[in-house]
Amino acid sequence: MGIMGHHGDKAREALLDAAEELFAIHGVDAVSNRKIAEHVGTHNHSAVAYHFGNRDELIRALLERHLHSMQGRRNELLADLPEDAGLREVIACRILPWVEQLAAMPQPSWRAQFLYQVRSVPSAAKVLASSFETNDGFDELFLRMRDSLSNISQPILRARASVLGHLALGICAEFEAALQAGTQHGNWTSVGYFLIDAGAGMLAAPVTHSEDFLSPPTIPSLI
Repeated sequence: MGIMGHHGDKAREALLDAAEELFAIHGVDAVSNRKIAEHVGTHNHSAVAYHFGNRDELIRALLERHLHSMQGRRNELLADLPEDAGLREVIACRILPWVEQLAAMPQPSWRAQFLYQVRSVPSAAKVLASSFETNDGFDELFLRMRDSLSNISQPILRARASVLGHLALGICAEFEAALQAGTQHGNWTSVGYFLIDAGAGMLAAPVTHSEDFLSPPTIPSLI
């Protein structure tokens, strides 16, 4: 790689770092491309457009930034999962790659808080859908969950699995913020196993009411 290419990659990463932090703190729609450029110390206010083309592509780059490594780790865990694995072991394949990624982030980190912000922004809905439409391992995970919970109907199970993703994201965003504030208790490993235990209880809970209200999730899971 030439010197210019190296500098270009560093500038791109700096813009991604700045955008992730500012989006996490202020929300996606409240932060301009100019503000992102200024946050990295450049006077070139068109830097975001130069490196990413447009706003959607910046958000897409942020969403996909660590996606492949997380999917790779999930696939490793799935490959090692025994045929008679229990529900907690299956859920661990979903949760552990996510919390391991967050634990490995330089501090302060903004990843969970950014994702929590972006999932509530209507303008990012199409980017979210296209970035996560092939989230490797999720189909196999669902099949393994279904095998463990044959007494739960498929629509209910899919809805609960979606809730698990949103629950995990919210808790991790809160814990990430607490780390920065110095008020956290425990560590990312304890967060992960709390979510595994809570997820197992929720997925296996008795069904006591009609499932007529259910519809396919409108927002893809980000973890």
